[in-house]
Amino acid sequence: MAAAAGPVAAAAAAAGSEPAGPGEEAGAGPQCPGPARLARLPLARVKALVKADPDVTLASQEAVFVLARATELFVETIAKDAYVYAQQGKRKTLQRKDLDNAIEAIDEFAFLEGTLD
Repeated sequence: MAAAAGPVAAAAAAAGSEPAGPGEEAGAGPQCPGPARLARLPLARVKALVKADPDVTLASQEAVFVLARATELFVETIAKDAYVYAQQGKRKTLQRKDLDNAIEAIDEFAFLEGTLD
């Protein structure tokens, strides 16, 4: 992979795929995963959520992409950690108590304590 600069290239490298080439939009096309689709969350929906904040006036496409990718990684991480607790209970389905246990046990999620109440 050629050396590329910018957050989109860094996120693409972390995801293990190439960034979109010239004329290609990262996230364009149908909701099918593949090498051209770097973000799984709909970028238009993420941008709408960002613009819903009255403090935000402009949001670049790169910023929206980075927020979408960070959200995906966060959800993946907390889901994997919560799944450990589901497995301890001999279940394959995540329940709220599994998320509660992960939030209480893992320091990275301390900022979430009390948010599910």
